[in-house]
Amino acid sequence: MTDENFLTTEEVLDYLQVNLRTIYRLIKAGKIPAVRIGRQWRFRRKDLDVWLRTVSSSSDPDRRRRVLVVDDEEAVLTLFRKTFERAHFDVDTAPDGAVAIDCLRNNDYDLLVTDLQMPGVGGLSVIREARRLGNDVPVVIVTGRSTEASAIEAINLGVSAYLTKPFRMGNIMAAAARALGDLESSLPAES
Repeated sequence: MTDENFLTTEEVLDYLQVNLRTIYRLIKAGKIPAVRIGRQWRFRRKDLDVWLRTVSSSSDPDRRRRVLVVDDEEAVLTLFRKTFERAHFDVDTAPDGAVAIDCLRNNDYDLLVTDLQMPGVGGLSVIREARRLGNDVPVVIVTGRSTEASAIEAINLGVSAYLTKPFRMGNIMAAAARALGDLESSLPAES
């Protein structure tokens, strides 16, 4: 099948950023839309995107999750805002780390999505300040300039996901679902 709308299992592993065992558990539980063709599984990208939006909003249908997105690129903020709003999130955006810290001081968030390299206050400083304030909000980092040192510090700060640009929004939404515990909660219990 060469249709670009379909993904192979290997492509889904990359798209969702999960391991093969998780994919098979989701298929077996009927949680993830998949089609068996011969001995191989195929996944329609638009079905996966719908499923990710459902997973992201399914834990409490009456409560919208609130996300803070921090990036110094206006186009990235707009893209994230639209994507998270389609997934039924309330979205606040901050064009830099200083504004993000003010937002964290004055609001409660279910998720923080931040760039690392920004003029003034960077993403790691935003995360450190959130932790200093006692805020254990799940964090997804999306960066264009990754270093080993920043990745190690992010891990030490308890970051849920560390993704590099360029990115696919499916990867971001899958990382958000995992960070919020939604992806794992959609899995059946181990037998």
